[in-house]
Amino acid sequence: MARTSRRAGTVAIDLALQGGGSHGAFTWGVLDRLLEDESIALDGLSGTSAGALNAAVLATGLAKGGRTGARHALAAFWRDVSDTGHCFGAIPPGPWTQWWQQWLQQASPYQFNPFDINPLRDLVRRHVHEEALRAGPLQLFVTATAVRTGQPRVFQAGDLSHDALLASACLPHLFRAVEVDGEPYWDGGYTGNPALWPLIYQTVSTDILLVKINPLVRPDLPDTAVEIADRVAEISFNAGLVGELRAISFVHRLLAEERVSSARYKALRMHMIGDEASLGVLPVASKLDTSGPFLLKLHGLGHAAATRWLAAHRADLGVRATLDIDATFLQPRGPSGTRTVQAAATPAAPARPARRAPRRRP
Repeated sequence: MARTSRRAGTVAIDLALQGGGSHGAFTWGVLDRLLEDESIALDGLSGTSAGALNAAVLATGLAKGGRTGARHALAAFWRDVSDTGHCFGAIPPGPWTQWWQQWLQQASPYQFNPFDINPLRDLVRRHVHEEALRAGPLQLFVTATAVRTGQPRVFQAGDLSHDALLASACLPHLFRAVEVDGEPYWDGGYTGNPALWPLIYQTVSTDILLVKINPLVRPDLPDTAVEIADRVAEISFNAGLVGELRAISFVHRLLAEERVSSARYKALRMHMIGDEASLGVLPVASKLDTSGPFLLKLHGLGHAAATRWLAAHRADLGVRATLDIDATFLQPRGPSGTRTVQAAATPAAPARPARRAPRRRP
């Protein structure tokens, strides 16, 4: 597959983009800022749900007009999200929000949406060119969850399509399952939000930058049916990512103890851009808010977070990891979300097996 042209002194990175409905506009802001920096080249993108949509729109714009084209494509897409409205599900804001959410938990989209109306379908067709996904300058990986087996399916290369993107963003309590090749799929967040292993095994880059928009911590105890269901969904959508990061951390220890050969492992450096303080206080229902001012606010938060991260860590790309996996994702936390134990820094060379995964599990 063709690659984007790279200037001398550039560093190639992979991007791992989480899903989260309209909170994906935060990722838009991050991508907008990264695309401004021509010293950073993109190799592979793995995305789920809104993360997959961002990746596909970026790939389309990049194929047509380079980095500037990608930035314009992302801006046009999110402007259209606002103009179209209810792309990620229709729950009216206001005092009736909880009532609507409770009703949706009792009803099925096969009942309240018999004609399978999905505003996202036309939006994707307007902004994503399938050929750019299949033969464009980037390697793209889109995760969806097979309904019958519960397993992840990663769409790539010739498998990529509009339906694959819709499958990756299909919340089953809001939309009917999306069929691809005769198989029904739900949102990829249930099995990989996002999936890291396609980047580990199938790209050349040794730096993976995770754009995290799904909160890890909610300090308040959920005590209504809606709040409980929302928190269960958040935990589920983080579980796959935490599991993969735990495995990476385990391989760190094996390498540090010289229990596996470094010759068989690809050095891997993990990085992360997020804003838990800003995104973690937003109600889960805000993931369905597609109003223009809200999306622009999220874009601004993402752009600012990326600017801060680049100022602190741009020089680390290609050199060392900047994400302390243990401290961020694995260490026990107290009731307020603070870590109860000070974690040691994650080694600077995460790794993966070049041919097969280690037999031992963390």
